[in-house]
Amino acid sequence: MAFGDKMIQQDLSFDIRAGEVLAIAGGSGCGKSTLLRHLIGLQAPAKGRVLYGDRDLYASDAATLAALRREFGVTFQAGALWSSMTVGENVMLPMQLFTDMDGAAREQEARFKLALVGLGDSFDAEPSALSGGMTKRAAIARALALDPALLFLDEPSAGLDPLSSAHLDELILHLCRDLGTTVVMVSHELDSIFAVADRLLFLDTATRTMTALGPPRELQASGPEHVRDFLQRAPRT
Repeated sequence: MAFGDKMIQQDLSFDIRAGEVLAIAGGSGCGKSTLLRHLIGLQAPAKGRVLYGDRDLYASDAATLAALRREFGVTFQAGALWSSMTVGENVMLPMQLFTDMDGAAREQEARFKLALVGLGDSFDAEPSALSGGMTKRAAIARALALDPALLFLDEPSAGLDPLSSAHLDELILHLCRDLGTTVVMVSHELDSIFAVADRLLFLDTATRTMTALGPPRELQASGPEHVRDFLQRAPRT
Protein backbone atom coordinates (compact mmCIF):
# COMPACT_ATOMS: atom_id res chain seq x y z
CA MET A 1 0.00 0.00 0.00
CA ALA A 2 1.59 3.27 -1.11
CA PHE A 3 0.86 6.78 -2.29
CA GLY A 4 3.54 7.51 -4.86
CA ASP A 5 6.88 6.97 -3.13
CA LYS A 6 5.31 7.01 0.33
CA MET A 7 5.00 3.48 1.70
CA ILE A 8 1.97 2.98 3.95
CA GLN A 9 2.08 -0.78 4.60
CA GLN A 10 3.91 -3.74 3.07
CA ASP A 11 4.12 -7.54 3.36
CA LEU A 12 0.46 -7.96 4.24
CA SER A 13 -0.81 -11.51 3.86
CA PHE A 14 -4.05 -12.66 5.47
CA ASP A 15 -7.34 -14.34 4.75
CA ILE A 16 -10.92 -13.49 5.58
CA ARG A 17 -12.82 -16.53 6.81
CA ALA A 18 -16.44 -17.09 5.89
CA GLY A 19 -18.80 -16.24 8.74
CA GLU A 20 -16.27 -14.41 10.91
CA VAL A 21 -15.91 -10.84 12.14
CA LEU A 22 -12.40 -9.66 11.28
CA ALA A 23 -11.38 -6.37 12.91
CA ILE A 24 -8.59 -4.21 11.50
CA ALA A 25 -6.90 -1.93 14.02
CA GLY A 26 -3.72 0.02 14.63
CA GLY A 27 -2.45 3.48 15.45
CA SER A 28 -3.58 6.65 13.74
CA GLY A 29 -2.32 6.86 10.17
CA CYS A 30 -1.38 3.18 9.91
CA GLY A 31 -3.51 2.67 6.79
CA LYS A 32 -6.67 0.97 8.11
CA SER A 33 -9.10 2.78 5.83
CA THR A 34 -6.67 2.57 2.91
CA LEU A 35 -6.55 -1.19 3.33
CA LEU A 36 -10.34 -1.27 3.32
CA ARG A 37 -10.40 0.60 0.00
CA HIS A 38 -7.99 -2.00 -1.41
CA LEU A 39 -10.22 -4.85 -0.21
CA ILE A 40 -13.38 -3.49 -1.83
CA GLY A 41 -11.86 -2.76 -5.22
CA LEU A 42 -11.65 1.03 -4.99
CA GLN A 43 -7.87 1.41 -4.87
CA ALA A 44 -5.33 -0.93 -6.43
CA PRO A 45 -2.35 -1.94 -4.29
CA ALA A 46 1.09 -0.80 -5.37
CA LYS A 47 2.09 -4.48 -5.39
CA GLY A 48 0.34 -7.74 -4.68
CA ARG A 49 -3.14 -9.16 -5.22
CA VAL A 50 -6.54 -9.05 -3.59
CA LEU A 51 -8.33 -12.34 -4.20
CA TYR A 52 -12.04 -12.95 -3.85
CA GLY A 53 -12.17 -16.72 -4.02
CA ASP A 54 -9.87 -17.42 -6.96
CA ARG A 55 -10.62 -14.11 -8.69
CA ASP A 56 -8.12 -11.27 -8.54
CA LEU A 57 -10.03 -8.01 -8.11
CA TYR A 58 -7.42 -5.94 -9.89
CA ALA A 59 -6.75 -8.35 -12.75
CA SER A 60 -10.43 -8.28 -13.70
CA ASP A 61 -11.95 -6.22 -16.47
CA ALA A 62 -14.24 -3.34 -15.52
CA ALA A 63 -17.45 -5.34 -15.90
CA THR A 64 -16.16 -8.23 -13.78
CA LEU A 65 -14.88 -5.87 -11.10
CA ALA A 66 -18.23 -4.09 -10.99
CA ALA A 67 -20.01 -7.44 -10.61
CA LEU A 68 -17.65 -8.48 -7.80
CA ARG A 69 -18.21 -5.20 -5.98
CA ARG A 70 -21.93 -5.93 -5.93
CA GLU A 71 -21.12 -8.94 -3.73
CA PHE A 72 -19.78 -6.54 -1.09
CA GLY A 73 -21.76 -4.30 1.23
CA VAL A 74 -19.89 -1.22 2.42
CA THR A 75 -20.56 1.49 4.99
CA PHE A 76 -18.38 4.53 5.47
CA GLN A 77 -17.64 6.46 8.65
CA ALA A 78 -20.30 9.15 8.29
CA GLY A 79 -22.96 6.85 6.84
CA ALA A 80 -22.95 8.67 3.45
CA LEU A 81 -26.73 8.65 3.08
CA TRP A 82 -28.10 10.76 0.23
CA SER A 83 -29.69 13.76 1.95
CA SER A 84 -32.07 14.37 -0.97
CA MET A 85 -33.65 10.92 -0.52
CA THR A 86 -35.69 9.44 2.29
CA VAL A 87 -34.17 6.62 4.30
CA GLY A 88 -36.26 4.12 2.37
CA GLU A 89 -35.18 5.56 -0.96
CA ASN A 90 -31.55 5.29 0.13
CA VAL A 91 -31.99 1.60 0.88
CA MET A 92 -33.88 0.96 -2.36
CA LEU A 93 -31.28 2.69 -4.55
CA PRO A 94 -28.95 -0.34 -5.00
CA MET A 95 -31.96 -2.47 -5.92
CA GLN A 96 -33.10 0.12 -8.44
CA LEU A 97 -29.64 0.28 -10.02
CA PHE A 98 -28.66 -3.37 -10.01
CA THR A 99 -31.79 -5.54 -9.99
CA ASP A 100 -34.95 -5.93 -12.06
CA MET A 101 -37.21 -5.74 -8.98
CA ASP A 102 -40.32 -3.62 -9.42
CA GLY A 103 -41.16 -0.73 -7.12
CA ALA A 104 -43.37 -2.75 -4.78
CA ALA A 105 -40.77 -5.46 -4.37
CA ARG A 106 -38.04 -2.88 -3.72
CA GLU A 107 -40.12 -1.21 -1.05
CA GLN A 108 -40.94 -4.52 0.63
CA GLU A 109 -37.27 -5.53 0.69
CA ALA A 110 -36.14 -2.11 1.94
CA ARG A 111 -38.68 -2.19 4.76
CA PHE A 112 -37.44 -5.65 5.69
CA LYS A 113 -33.80 -4.53 5.75
CA LEU A 114 -34.69 -1.50 7.88
CA ALA A 115 -36.62 -3.70 10.31
CA LEU A 116 -33.60 -6.00 10.45
CA VAL A 117 -31.43 -3.16 11.76
CA GLY A 118 -34.10 -1.85 14.14
CA LEU A 119 -35.40 0.99 11.96
CA GLY A 120 -38.74 -0.42 10.91
CA ASP A 121 -40.49 2.92 11.41
CA SER A 122 -37.94 5.03 9.50
CA PHE A 123 -38.74 4.21 5.87
CA ASP A 124 -40.22 7.66 5.16
CA ALA A 125 -37.85 9.59 7.43
CA GLU A 126 -35.33 12.13 6.16
CA PRO A 127 -31.68 11.29 6.91
CA SER A 128 -31.36 14.62 8.74
CA ALA A 129 -33.93 13.41 11.26
CA LEU A 130 -31.85 10.41 12.32
CA SER A 131 -29.53 10.26 15.30
CA GLY A 132 -25.91 9.20 14.82
CA GLY A 133 -26.65 5.61 15.77
CA MET A 134 -29.71 5.47 13.54
CA THR A 135 -27.70 6.85 10.61
CA LYS A 136 -25.13 4.07 11.06
CA ARG A 137 -27.93 1.48 11.12
CA ALA A 138 -29.58 2.94 8.03
CA ALA A 139 -26.25 2.81 6.21
CA ILE A 140 -25.91 -0.86 7.15
CA ALA A 141 -29.44 -1.52 5.87
CA ARG A 142 -28.47 0.02 2.53
CA ALA A 143 -25.24 -2.01 2.49
CA LEU A 144 -27.36 -5.15 2.96
CA ALA A 145 -29.76 -4.25 0.15
CA LEU A 146 -28.29 -6.77 -2.31
CA ASP A 147 -27.70 -9.49 0.32
CA PRO A 148 -23.90 -9.32 0.10
CA ALA A 149 -21.67 -12.18 1.21
CA LEU A 150 -19.21 -9.69 2.71
CA LEU A 151 -19.98 -6.59 4.74
CA PHE A 152 -17.23 -3.98 5.18
CA LEU A 153 -17.65 -1.42 7.97
CA ASP A 154 -15.38 1.62 8.33
CA GLU A 155 -15.36 2.81 11.96
CA PRO A 156 -18.99 1.80 12.61
CA SER A 157 -18.96 2.95 16.27
CA ALA A 158 -17.06 6.22 15.75
CA GLY A 159 -18.80 9.15 17.39
CA LEU A 160 -21.52 7.08 19.06
CA ASP A 161 -22.45 7.12 22.72
CA PRO A 162 -21.75 3.89 24.66
CA LEU A 163 -25.36 2.65 24.49
CA SER A 164 -25.68 3.24 20.74
CA SER A 165 -22.30 1.61 20.21
CA ALA A 166 -23.38 -1.45 22.22
CA HIS A 167 -26.58 -1.75 20.17
CA LEU A 168 -24.55 -1.58 16.97
CA ASP A 169 -22.27 -4.33 18.28
CA GLU A 170 -25.34 -6.48 18.91
CA LEU A 171 -26.49 -5.87 15.33
CA ILE A 172 -23.10 -6.89 13.91
CA LEU A 173 -23.15 -10.09 15.94
CA HIS A 174 -26.70 -10.83 14.78
CA LEU A 175 -25.73 -10.37 11.13
CA CYS A 176 -22.76 -12.68 11.53
CA ARG A 177 -24.08 -15.36 13.88
CA ASP A 178 -27.70 -15.59 12.73
CA LEU A 179 -27.52 -14.60 9.05
CA GLY A 180 -24.04 -15.88 8.18
CA THR A 181 -22.75 -12.53 6.95
CA THR A 182 -18.96 -12.19 6.92
CA VAL A 183 -17.92 -8.85 8.43
CA VAL A 184 -14.68 -6.91 8.04
CA MET A 185 -14.59 -3.98 10.45
CA VAL A 186 -12.06 -1.14 10.67
CA SER A 187 -12.19 0.21 14.20
CA HIS A 188 -10.22 1.91 16.94
CA GLU A 189 -12.98 1.27 19.51
CA LEU A 190 -11.53 -1.42 21.76
CA ASP A 191 -14.83 -2.23 23.47
CA SER A 192 -16.41 -3.02 20.10
CA ILE A 193 -13.40 -5.03 18.93
CA PHE A 194 -13.49 -7.23 22.02
CA ALA A 195 -17.28 -7.53 21.85
CA VAL A 196 -17.63 -8.71 18.26
CA ALA A 197 -14.31 -9.66 16.60
CA ASP A 198 -13.31 -13.27 16.11
CA ARG A 199 -9.86 -12.14 14.97
CA LEU A 200 -7.91 -8.89 14.99
CA LEU A 201 -5.46 -7.80 12.29
CA PHE A 202 -3.04 -5.24 13.73
CA LEU A 203 -1.28 -2.77 11.43
CA ASP A 204 1.82 -1.19 12.94
CA THR A 205 2.67 2.41 12.11
CA ALA A 206 6.38 2.15 12.95
CA THR A 207 7.27 -1.01 11.01
CA ARG A 208 4.60 -0.41 8.35
CA THR A 209 3.41 -3.97 8.26
CA MET A 210 0.98 -6.29 10.01
CA THR A 211 2.45 -7.46 13.30
CA ALA A 212 -0.36 -9.60 14.74
CA LEU A 213 -3.37 -11.61 13.62
CA GLY A 214 -5.48 -13.59 16.06
CA PRO A 215 -8.31 -13.54 18.61
CA PRO A 216 -8.26 -10.19 20.47
CA ARG A 217 -8.09 -11.78 23.94
CA GLU A 218 -5.12 -13.91 22.94
CA LEU A 219 -3.31 -10.89 21.51
CA GLN A 220 -4.09 -8.89 24.65
CA ALA A 221 -2.59 -11.64 26.80
CA SER A 222 0.35 -12.83 24.74
CA GLY A 223 0.72 -10.80 21.55
CA PRO A 224 3.71 -8.64 20.67
CA GLU A 225 4.48 -6.01 23.29
CA HIS A 226 3.32 -3.03 21.24
CA VAL A 227 0.04 -4.84 20.46
CA ARG A 228 -0.49 -5.63 24.14
CA ASP A 229 0.15 -1.97 24.93
CA PHE A 230 -2.43 -0.94 22.35
CA LEU A 231 -5.01 -3.35 23.75
CA GLN A 232 -4.32 -2.81 27.46
CA ARG A 233 -7.07 -0.21 27.85
CA ALA A 234 -9.72 -2.86 27.20
CA PRO A 235 -11.13 -4.94 30.08
CA ARG A 236 -9.71 -8.42 30.54
CA THR A 237 -12.94 -10.09 31.62
